[in-house]
Amino acid sequence: MHKSLFRRSTRWTLVSVCLWAMIESSAAGWFTHGCAARDLQILMLIEERESSNTVAAEKLDAAMLTMLQARIVCHEGRVVDAMNIYDAIAQSITPDWPLSTRR
Repeated sequence: MHKSLFRRSTRWTLVSVCLWAMIESSAAGWFTHGCAARDLQILMLIEERESSNTVAAEKLDAAMLTMLQARIVCHEGRVVDAMNIYDAIAQSITPDWPLSTRR
């Protein structure tokens, strides 16, 4: 329980920092609006999968690390590549049906 709460608070802190940085540097194009919107969608998808316990924790941890890679790629200006990474993340965290039936 404490680990899950810590993980969620860490993720929301990370999102807050990223969104703040995006707003502060939007004139410089640090993080495009498209990347920011897709990043938030994926983060919410990860949160939903975690709270419903339909995806293994290892997959969710890997998805979070891959999100950092997508952010770096977007920061480098390769938005299309970043969007492809975000799409791959979404596909990688499809529900594990045996886990989802264990409620």
